[in-house]
Amino acid sequence: MHTVNIHEAKTRLSRLVDEAAKGESFIIAKAGKPLVKVTPLDAPAGPDQRRLGFLAGRIAVPDDFDSMGAAAIEQMFGGEA
Repeated sequence: MHTVNIHEAKTRLSRLVDEAAKGESFIIAKAGKPLVKVTPLDAPAGPDQRRLGFLAGRIAVPDDFDSMGAAAIEQMFGGEA
């Protein structure tokens, strides 16, 4: 991943966006300090990216999940169990 200064990014924006769309992310810096990272929308955000369904088949949600602990919660808020 390469870094470009803000002036260069203004000058070469179309080319840089085309490169990013192809998967070549880059960083825009101002006075040598990194400000933003430009990545394509459908590119993974990194190794820590969470994906829906990654535990499918590994866990089970009980049928009474929505009512679990209802009595204890009701007591906490001044109700009677």
